[in-house]
Amino acid sequence: MIIYNKLKRIKPKQPKLRDKRFIAEHRGGLLKKEQHRQIISWACYCAEHILPLLDFEKNEQLKNVLNVGKEWEKEIASTGDARKASMDAITVANEASDQVSIAVARAVGHAVATAHMADHSLVAANYALKAIQLSGNSTDDERKWQNDQLPVEIRELVLSARSQKEKNLKTD
Repeated sequence: MIIYNKLKRIKPKQPKLRDKRFIAEHRGGLLKKEQHRQIISWACYCAEHILPLLDFEKNEQLKNVLNVGKEWEKEIASTGDARKASMDAITVANEASDQVSIAVARAVGHAVATAHMADHSLVAANYALKAIQLSGNSTDDERKWQNDQLPVEIRELVLSARSQKEKNLKTD
């Protein structure tokens, strides 16, 4: 359907398809279980790296959420446990009043939600960058740190996906 707005033709945005490389094999995608574990480990590490930006109480709440992500990686927690924990982090974000706390909590929530959908890891890393930026620190340094934490086995996958997402943001 095409919409016209004062003689200007507006095309509706096409829904973005998920990157099949981030869809688990058992769901019809290309992501192997070991890669999925490495991706959630990296996402949790990125989120954990920015926890010191928070006060102690929020920090402890979000550490508990991250522990569920780490337990999922070790096959101790279920995907349902991880989804519930990620929603706990979103509750922290919704209750927060400052933008840094919101970004940190969302980073944690998305990191743990990586158990459910691996591409949440990219969102977690981006929220971590946002928290760093809002706190007045260098996003270039943080991005380099994040990239340096990537295991060799998933480095190209994650870096190419990040690059593609950035290109898509510039063309939207």
